[in-house]
Amino acid sequence: MDRVTYSLFLACLFLWTSSSVVRSEDPYWYFTWNVTYGIASPLGVPQQVILINGQFPGPNINSTSNNNIVINVFNSLDEPLLFHWSGVQQRKNSWQDGVAGTNCPIQPGANFTYKFQVKDQIGSYFYYPSLGLHRAAGGFGGLRINSRPLIPVPYADPEDDYTVLIGDWYTKSHTTLKKFLDTGRSLGRPEGVLINGQNAKGDGSDKPLFEMKPGKTYKYRICNVGLKDTLNLRIQDHLLNLVELEGSHTVQNAYDSIDVHVGMCLTVLVTANKKPRDYYMIASTRFSSALTTGKGIIRYSNGKGPASPDIPVAPIGWAWSLNQFRSFKWNLTASAARPNPQGSYHYGQINITRTIKLVNSASRSNGKLRYGLNGVSHVDTDTPIKLAEYFGIPDKVFKYNSISDNPTGAATTLTVQPNVLTVTYRNYVEIILENHEKSIQSYHLCGYNFFAVAIEPGTWTPDKRKSYNLLDAVSRNTIQVFPKSWAAIMLTFDNAGVWNLRSEMAENRYLGQQLYISVLNSERSIRDEFNMPPNCLLCGAVKDLPPPQQYA
Repeated sequence: MDRVTYSLFLACLFLWTSSSVVRSEDPYWYFTWNVTYGIASPLGVPQQVILINGQFPGPNINSTSNNNIVINVFNSLDEPLLFHWSGVQQRKNSWQDGVAGTNCPIQPGANFTYKFQVKDQIGSYFYYPSLGLHRAAGGFGGLRINSRPLIPVPYADPEDDYTVLIGDWYTKSHTTLKKFLDTGRSLGRPEGVLINGQNAKGDGSDKPLFEMKPGKTYKYRICNVGLKDTLNLRIQDHLLNLVELEGSHTVQNAYDSIDVHVGMCLTVLVTANKKPRDYYMIASTRFSSALTTGKGIIRYSNGKGPASPDIPVAPIGWAWSLNQFRSFKWNLTASAARPNPQGSYHYGQINITRTIKLVNSASRSNGKLRYGLNGVSHVDTDTPIKLAEYFGIPDKVFKYNSISDNPTGAATTLTVQPNVLTVTYRNYVEIILENHEKSIQSYHLCGYNFFAVAIEPGTWTPDKRKSYNLLDAVSRNTIQVFPKSWAAIMLTFDNAGVWNLRSEMAENRYLGQQLYISVLNSERSIRDEFNMPPNCLLCGAVKDLPPPQQYA
């Protein structure tokens, strides 16, 4: 066994062995979280929120590429809980993904320890509680993965590094909102927009969210952690220089404002080169009949004077947002953590082995609103899909491949059942996301980055491949699909496990607009996928079964 293989062996042994501690060459970071309810008034109305160690939003996780993260979560809520690490690829390790299709929930009064490595990644991400509508109550926070010192970034070190969590917000509790959906109602319009859990009043009493020294440049890591609205972010009189998008360094274009779609994260540099005073950071809803705006104060350290009440307006229409998407380009000259073949510079030259078209639609089943993909509205099972597969009883829990790769159009009725696709390990696949609805969509794929090669109006046909960006499309993990439009992504399914592809719109996801992709390797080797961890929670049909034979 060579030295590299032995080091990897020791790292895996630490992760899966609870009775001993083995150190690898990569650092470990340990966290203990107590998750509770609390009362806060982010929009001036007292309401129940989810706190992590008493904080709303939750604490930042600050890590560096290849670090090992160990988080012991104590569930002090009155209902089951899971945490999802949005954008963290979890190489060979869907066991730690923290969604209903891969993990049994942490029961009230119990705890569970997540153990994962942020392997070969950089960028700005976030975590959140993934069950039900918990995200509507908080429990989210920023997750940074910094570049290792030996791998340079394509810009000078900033003066400071700030996390910006923006999102629409409801004053109703997450349990009330869940009841709305369970009884056939919609969530309706949010009451406000928050920036890091706050919304400035503008009456002179607001404390600054961030402070900048004149002449210095600052990094702002921005994530849309909301439930349904694309938000346009801007800072009075300042340009936003885009440098990173979901793990990829980008060509550094400067923008007056940037649309941040639900679930999306990006990083900008902002230079404090204006008159010393306060300035508003503004996040306002897009593609909505009712404009809702949230504000926060950025203060110059030697500033004198309040922020101007003249708020710069957001752009109108989705054509502007589409053109902005087209301006995002991958920085091909920058060094970065690049897992191959996902990080290949030559993705446009790889032969496509399969095309999967996913068409979203909405209908009513037994009088209740449901959303679906290719005619199936996903429903979670009592036994997580990953566990049923690992224990060899998938037939008792769900059926594979109940949808077609090439539907003829949006379904007028939906079948309510688990929606699980199989994909051949290491195949290069094209996925078309086609939106026949009048509302914007946003999709996220767990466990992977993909190349976002096109978004166009109309319906997709094979000749549309002529419009693909096959040179410098950004490698990312979320993509928006505008009304009556389609989007195309391409990726190699080289990460074995069970992975969730979902709408990031909370209402759509909860009511079935998601599916799971099972990436199986017939060899069932530890080389390609980790075994079930010793502390894995068991539930449903596998609760009392003996553990299966481990991968060799």
